[in-house]
Amino acid sequence: MRQARSEPAAHAVFAAFGASSRKGLNPARERADAGVVTMATAAGCGILGLLVGSFVNVVIWRIPRKESIVRPASHCPACSATVRPYDNVPILSWALLRGRCRDCGERIPVRYPLVELACGVLWAGLGARFAGSWALPAFLVLGAGLLALSVIDLEHYLLPNRVVYPLGITCAALLGVAGVADGDPAVWLRALVAGTVAFVAFFVIHVVAPRGMGFGDVRLSFVLGLALGWLGWGYVALGLFLGFLYGAVIGAGLIATRLRSRRDHVPFGPFLAAGTLTAALWGQSILDWYLHR
Repeated sequence: MRQARSEPAAHAVFAAFGASSRKGLNPARERADAGVVTMATAAGCGILGLLVGSFVNVVIWRIPRKESIVRPASHCPACSATVRPYDNVPILSWALLRGRCRDCGERIPVRYPLVELACGVLWAGLGARFAGSWALPAFLVLGAGLLALSVIDLEHYLLPNRVVYPLGITCAALLGVAGVADGDPAVWLRALVAGTVAFVAFFVIHVVAPRGMGFGDVRLSFVLGLALGWLGWGYVALGLFLGFLYGAVIGAGLIATRLRSRRDHVPFGPFLAAGTLTAALWGQSILDWYLHR
């Protein structure tokens, strides 16, 4: 089982250069410096995540409708008025406009600022978790992609190939770069194998119980196994187990409260995404607790 590297190969570039200046530093000072770097990374990723959250909203709205995510520019769905740059500031613009379009007064769903906030918080957490790791870009892309897919699945009961395939290709490429940069390309091969194993397992489940899982979940499982496999086989087992656990518990709760019946379809993608992100962010602590309890 492998943890994300806290001191990747990139740090070696600066090792010789800064060796003399670091002589005499005590462990407490080194931990404090590492803490500052982690906080700075988390803050930077969090701010960037708010901005990326605006793009995630575009993906959530346009992809299910088979529209381009590039053109036209952001506009009001009701009156087609182009959104002004000063009305496109994450969270703040929605609050200042009181949740309405400046031109036609149509309500802007609260989902928009919530997605921006969720993306900012998620990226901050990933920034803190993978600070100093070459794998950070891959997990940031994974977080944004899973957020978009989760909302789309909740609204449309759909995991679009136009999101799943680019997400998988991008994560695989970024993790490949990370493996080379870390001087450990074998870990990338393990990630690919883990993604394949997850895909085969979900495919078998889909064949055995097709009503319990859509094929979109099967395709997504490769991406999840890929990312978790980069961290280690224990993370793969934990993340997928948590996805099924979340689905079972929340599904049972919805049935118990009569918000859903046993015949109603409940999107599984958000639970898989939640399980994967839980494992990526806190998997080491959970696995340590389980193995040493």
